[in-house]
Amino acid sequence: MNYMLKDENAIYYECGYSCDNALYLRAGSEAFFITDSRYTIEAQERVRDAQVIIDGDLYGTAVKLLEKTKVKKVIFDPKEWSVAGYEKLSLHSKIDFKPVVDYSHKKRIIKRDDELKILAKAARLGAKAFKNLAKAFREEGVGKDEFGLTYMARAALSNFGKYELSFAPIVALGANAAKPHAMPTDDALHKNDLLLVDAGLKYKRYCSDRTRTVRFGKNFTFSTKQAFKNKEMQKAYDTVLKAHDNAIKKARSGMKAREVDALARDIITKAGFGEYFVHSTGHGVGLDIHEMPYVSNKSDTIIEDGMVYTIEPGIYIPGKFGIRIEDMVAMVGGKAIVL
Repeated sequence: MNYMLKDENAIYYECGYSCDNALYLRAGSEAFFITDSRYTIEAQERVRDAQVIIDGDLYGTAVKLLEKTKVKKVIFDPKEWSVAGYEKLSLHSKIDFKPVVDYSHKKRIIKRDDELKILAKAARLGAKAFKNLAKAFREEGVGKDEFGLTYMARAALSNFGKYELSFAPIVALGANAAKPHAMPTDDALHKNDLLLVDAGLKYKRYCSDRTRTVRFGKNFTFSTKQAFKNKEMQKAYDTVLKAHDNAIKKARSGMKAREVDALARDIITKAGFGEYFVHSTGHGVGLDIHEMPYVSNKSDTIIEDGMVYTIEPGIYIPGKFGIRIEDMVAMVGGKAIVL
């Protein structure tokens, strides 16, 4: 199989190293990692199973290699490439470039055992970071607005810079939590407020992803056992938790992804909140925070052992509140195991 990669995580998956200016070319039995002189030392030390080529003209070098190897057809993922980058290759060679959307994601959908261990460690570190964040919020969170709370979340999750974050943390209060990807506002945290935190960190480049919704108070934790004073809020919370638990308990290898989605969605719909569950039940997690499989009501992807994905049902009532509970699971022995 001949293919060329531009995305950093796609390249890392192939050869154990990547940087922000590189091309990876697989031509038959040969593989090449092309980058510029800024990365000479690291590339030579860390790239595995590929020849490192240092040349600032990445595209020109790739064309020469393609001519030398006499390759006639090369797969590429059009999502990875700019028009300018693609034209530098296609207009200066006679190669047939075949577009395959999500080429690397499709290769990575089933995780190896070593990847599963790393992802499990990332999830455990993420859970520990949530405990640290709860302590920080209890001690210093009262009166801080969502900007300040988000800053605290970044510090706690990264262990003050030790780990990279999987994505920008979402910290939302009350009505702002009704926006699934809420941006911070000037709203400040007070006792009995609904607090939603969606965040994750990376371990050895692999992501974790977790969401908890809680009633903030002096002794609160990010446990899934929560008691809200507002009856509608409590009903919505209990419904989301039931949907979350049911999808994890009953997911099986061999199901279609939309069947897993239905395990959560049907419970929310039957409780009268169906119109307020506005996104899919989950998504794959790996080197990227969003990978295959996508657990949506339209997906016919067959769930298999080795897949890692989130279960994250939610209810979002505009102007009132939003609730989401999320965990990462791995399919092991035909069942979903929370990482």
